Order: sequence, then C-alpha cells, then structure tokens
Amino acid sequence: MTELEQYRQEIDRIDRELVSLFLKRMEITGQVGAYKQREGIPVLDAQREKQVIAAKAALTENPARKADLAALYETIMAISRRQQRHLVKEGAEDPGYAAYLDDMARVRQPVECPRVAYQGEPGCYSEEATAGFFGGDVDSMGLPWFNDVFAALEQGKADYAVLPVENSSTGSIRQVYDLLAQYRYYIVGEWQVPVEHCLMALPGVELDQIKTVYSHEQGLMQCEKYLDGHRDWKRVPTLDTAGSAKLVAQTGDRTAAAICSRRAAQLYGLHILAQGVNYNTMNHTRFAVVSPAPELRPGRNKISAMFRLPHQSGSLHQILTIFAVHGLNLLKLESRPIPGRGWEYLFFLDCTGDLSVPGMDGVLHELSQLATEVRMLGNYQMWEETP
Repeated sequence: MTELEQYRQEIDRIDRELVSLFLKRMEITGQVGAYKQREGIPVLDAQREKQVIAAKAALTENPARKADLAALYETIMAISRRQQRHLVKEGAEDPGYAAYLDDMARVRQPVECPRVAYQGEPGCYSEEATAGFFGGDVDSMGLPWFNDVFAALEQGKADYAVLPVENSSTGSIRQVYDLLAQYRYYIVGEWQVPVEHCLMALPGVELDQIKTVYSHEQGLMQCEKYLDGHRDWKRVPTLDTAGSAKLVAQTGDRTAAAICSRRAAQLYGLHILAQGVNYNTMNHTRFAVVSPAPELRPGRNKISAMFRLPHQSGSLHQILTIFAVHGLNLLKLESRPIPGRGWEYLFFLDCTGDLSVPGMDGVLHELSQLATEVRMLGNYQMWEETP
C-alpha cells in the first residue's frame, strides 16, 4: 500500500464517522422542527445561528480553519432549515415574502396584440429584439431615453417594454438595472440578439475622409480596438446606434460616420465602410421583456430577484448558501450602489428555477428573513437559440 492510499483510507474512515454524526444531528434538528411546528416558532433564528457558528469557529486557534468551520456550519444549518421547513408551514410574516404573495395575487395573462416600447430609433438592436420576441408585425414604438420607456408603461401607453440588460463584451447596462430598482415592474421574458457593428457613412465617402464617429456609448466601447487604430477620429456618444445612422444621414456631413447595424445602414441609406468592427466576434446583447404586472408564462425556468443586505460579515455568503443547498444554479450576480446611501448596494441575481415548484416557499422565506429587502423581479423562460 502506498503512502497516498494510506491517507485515503484514513480519510474514508473519518468520513464514515462524519456521516454517522451528521445523520444523528439531522435527527435532532428534525425533532427541533417538530417542536417549532407545535409552538408556532419560525424556522430561522438568525441570532441563534450566529452564536452557533461563532462558537464552532472558536473551537480552533487556527485562523484559516476558523473561516472553514464557519462556512461548514453555515451549510449544515442551511440544510437543517430546509429539513425543518418540510414540517413548519410559515405564513406571510416576512415583509419580502408578503410582498411576493401580493405580486402573485396580481398575476395576469399575456396581453394579446400588445403595444411594446423600446429605446432607440427604428433599426436599432432593441427593435430587432422586440420583433424577435413578439413577432415582426408587433405594434412597437421607439423612445429616446430608457426613462421614457418606463414612463410609457407607467402611463399605460405600452403593455410591455424591451430593454437591454447585458452585453457579452461590455457587461451590464447600469441605467436599466437602476430603473428596475426604481419601478416595481416585472421581467416576463428575455431575448438575445447577435451584435455585428458596421462603420457606415454617406454614399461615396471614403475611409480617409472620416473625422467623427457617432454611436451609443456601448457601441463605441464594443469597437474600441478598431477605433484605436484611428486615433484622429473624434468619438461622439449618441442615444442609440440607429440614431447615430439617422444623424449622419440627416446632417449630410461627409466627414461623419456611424457605428450600428447593417439594417440601420439600409434604413437610412448609408454605405458600409467596414463590417464586424466590434472586437468580440461572439458579441451578443441580452434583452429583458418588462411588464407592469407579473406574469407566469409556460416554460418558465429562470428567476430574477433583487435584494439588499445588512452590513455584517458573511451576509452575502448566507444568501448564496441558500441557493447551493436547494440546488438552484446561480446564473448572474450584479451589485449596484444605492443612490443617496454611501457604500450600500443592491444585488441583482439570476438563477434557475420555477417559483411554483415545491420547496421554493422555503427559499423565499429564507431570502426574506436574511436580507434587509428582497423583491422577486420575475420568473420566465430562459432564452435559448433555436437550431
């Protein structure tokens, strides 16, 4: 037997002991759950859990092992909470969970023949996403600003909005996340659009005539490597990519170019000087379909949520442990500063799941109990490219 095999045998022996002790512990926590059920006591006692974790970490003098023990017992206690929730039927006493129940009471069916708002001019990628999700004959309107799109929902001028939330090259669209936090609206679907930026100008214009390039700030960022090869060009951000094409066409400026889609070039009568100028050839933008009322469409398998955490050690780890224990695949975690509150953050989270399946009630209760604020942004079908 090699030295490594001896170590592995010893680990196997210790693991058998650990499993036996873990099962005994779960028997006791099950009895605790039965007691809580009889006495009407909530499953989560956050203060008690903190004391237990601190006591276990104090059993060693090794600083590294202290952190490991804390992480171990956070997971064990999350598993115990899940076990106890099979027994204890909690009510709507948690503010976040109560808000979720209120949302579920207002679920509507998808609107037939909807009016859809997006940000930008005709020919922009948002319009393409709108047509992709709702069909090419959808009644849609482009508006100048993201704020205008949310206002259209608020004023009843649109039934849905289609808004970019993330680009594979440049990351999240911060303005949209801030507006999702501001308005109590819901994500009911998503769509993804491949982005191939083209450099275009008026017919007959040559590349060496260009002095100014217009595009949305995201478009300029996604084409930085190409633009860095033309340092003498002035870069001017616009409200959207298609709007930059419209601007060049309307001004008649033969020293100006726009970065936007091939379709925008066709719409506004521009000539393509260079295609595929974005540095990432796998450049995609993900769009959210936003509704003023919650919907639960068939095929839903993705959950979006927003939460705020208390300023204390381990608070984010506690939240993430919930998802690990319940087998929910975390797809995205984004933080945004809270306006007017220095160094405080809202977290936006995407994970796999269906809010209606058994066990999700426990997840929602735990999120509501551990977070200072929590809100479900939506449960919808994840975008998948059709073959």
